[in-house]
Amino acid sequence: MNRDDAWALLNLYLKKDAMLKHSLASEAVMKGVAQKLGYDEEVWGITGLLHDIDFEMTEDKPEKHALVAMDLLPSDIPEEMRQAICRHNEANGSVRTTPLDFALSASESLTGLIIATALVYPDRKISSVRVKSVTKRMKEKAFARNVSRECILECEKIGISLDSFVETGILSMEKIAPSLGL
Repeated sequence: MNRDDAWALLNLYLKKDAMLKHSLASEAVMKGVAQKLGYDEEVWGITGLLHDIDFEMTEDKPEKHALVAMDLLPSDIPEEMRQAICRHNEANGSVRTTPLDFALSASESLTGLIIATALVYPDRKISSVRVKSVTKRMKEKAFARNVSRECILECEKIGISLDSFVETGILSMEKIAPSLGL
């Protein structure tokens, strides 16, 4: 599956602008992490793009989220991508085990913290966000309270320090900031 096909598929199932932007941000961060670690950027990027394909269908049923996605994804999508998409949501009983699993969980969570941080700045731009600001916000439980700090820290399971991971996330999202409206 190429990126254009993945984007078209995603748009069949996600209609909310915020979810599409989250998917784009997740794709960008996953590509940045793949580049940093020497993995296939297209595979990791598409995995990030499609990870929440079923979210609008399962929003009120977290135990079903990512399981429904398995039926929406084409049968020829690589198994490592299918499994990472399924495993990013441990509420469905999945357990993360691979670098792709941990990277997806950490990356998609980090996007929320970076965006929330950008939105408190007067210019509301990712280009204004600094690593120190994000890591400081990590400690504030009330800030972006739905963002899992534990998932973000899974970056360490793939050999990336928190500061380096946050820097990769900011730089990756800054490349697509106009698409995110930030």
